[in-house]
Amino acid sequence: MKNMPKVNQDVCIGCGTCESLCPEVFKLEDAGKAKVKENAPKNVSCIQEAIDACPVQAISI
Repeated sequence: MKNMPKVNQDVCIGCGTCESLCPEVFKLEDAGKAKVKENAPKNVSCIQEAIDACPVQAISI
């Protein structure tokens, strides 16, 4: 089983790419940064897609 992704808040620019590609897992906070939703599914194929698409490489597993 894969581990949950993590968003580096210091690197995230809040572009929303992860949320648009994988809304089941990622959400933009009011502060404009992405975060992983509580109780997000762990084995969703879009997680890797969001990691690969992040323009500043702020998402890791």
